[in-house]
Amino acid sequence: MTRTSVRYRCSECGYESAKWLGRCPDCGEWGGFDESTPLGASATPPGRPVPVAAVDATASVRTPTRLPEVDRVLGGGLVPGSVTLVGGEPGMGKSTLVLQALGAMAASGVRCLLVCAEESAAQVRMRADRLQTLAPDLLLVAETSVPAICAHVDAVAPAVLAVDSIQTVQDPDAPGAPGSVGQVRDCAHRLVRLAKDRDVAIVLVGHVTKDGALAGPRALEHVVDTVLSFEGDRHHGLRMLRALKHRFGATDELGLMEMTGEGLAPLADPSALFLGDRRADAPGSFVVPILEGARPLCVEVQALVGPSQLPVPRRVTQSVDGNRLAMLLAVMARRACVRTSQSDVYVSAAGGVRVAEPGADLGVLLAIVSSVRDQPVRADMVALGEVGLGGEVRQVPQAPRRLAEAMRLGFRRAIVPRSTPEVAGMELLRADDVIDALAAARLVGD
Repeated sequence: MTRTSVRYRCSECGYESAKWLGRCPDCGEWGGFDESTPLGASATPPGRPVPVAAVDATASVRTPTRLPEVDRVLGGGLVPGSVTLVGGEPGMGKSTLVLQALGAMAASGVRCLLVCAEESAAQVRMRADRLQTLAPDLLLVAETSVPAICAHVDAVAPAVLAVDSIQTVQDPDAPGAPGSVGQVRDCAHRLVRLAKDRDVAIVLVGHVTKDGALAGPRALEHVVDTVLSFEGDRHHGLRMLRALKHRFGATDELGLMEMTGEGLAPLADPSALFLGDRRADAPGSFVVPILEGARPLCVEVQALVGPSQLPVPRRVTQSVDGNRLAMLLAVMARRACVRTSQSDVYVSAAGGVRVAEPGADLGVLLAIVSSVRDQPVRADMVALGEVGLGGEVRQVPQAPRRLAEAMRLGFRRAIVPRSTPEVAGMELLRADDVIDALAAARLVGD
């Protein structure tokens, strides 16, 4: 008879070892190792290898969520047997998003089960009244035990299961308190196995830490099939849904929604929303056509430069990368002789959308110089291009698509890198470096 080795697991972080240890080498906890199941033991018999062409592809037909922006990001909907993790900061509307999606699917005849592990059933019912998601096929249960959740799935056989949230459910057979590293990992593994065995699509709601990362073990993101990030500014109604990981499609799509009193509504024309209250004659403002996933957007970048009374002047950004701002200020000082070493610099992107791609470099730089010179630029002008350390203006991907979006909104001139292809109807002011760009924007100093 073959003798199987015994493994030991840390009750605090879940670290596994082939022998008992007094102190966990991963988390440093003392006396936390308990004997676990034998290594190599398998609860299910191994499957038989089959040719890839013999695998039934019809089992992966997607179930639409009936929310256009969510289906855009998911590539059409949820795949049976998949596990999707939705993460975001508190107050962004993760629970609203999930309940609204389940209600829309249930209204179309898809049986859905929502496990509310953080709220009572009465609280969720109040939200469902507001969102008008009282569909007969939307089932609700308040539960925190993973074995009980599995029993409910066996009893009602839903096509979609949502758990809000993964940090508050627990496995009584696993060590640790709810929300601990070991509990989150073990519960996630059991729910993943449930999705594969029952062919049910599972949606998990997850919290994020202060730095924006998903709370819990890093393995949580590895075991699920899709990781969705639900972002936004609590002071704005704009909400953005993007896929950080997606095994069933691309991760270059962006869903844009607006939080209203009746729930999340899709944005038909987000660029018009971002530019709705723009003052075209104000210095320090420039419009930049950015690319969020596969969707072009026109965003107003604003800059304010003023004298500083501090030994170290302020560099404040909102929705703009602070490191890129520091690089652009250095390029301005070295290559264009526009110095801000004695000035406070504030840069923001209006509307709540985050501008992080290098293609916005030129627009940010021109907005800063416009504020320094106290000179507004032409109202029908946009700028796009990456700025290098040598002051050169570099090409950005899919420039024609960006410029087409700007043309749709009424812009007719664009400051672009020299290699940008022609776009019918748009006057291109080509620039080799930041000096050329300043001249094209008529921001050259005395």
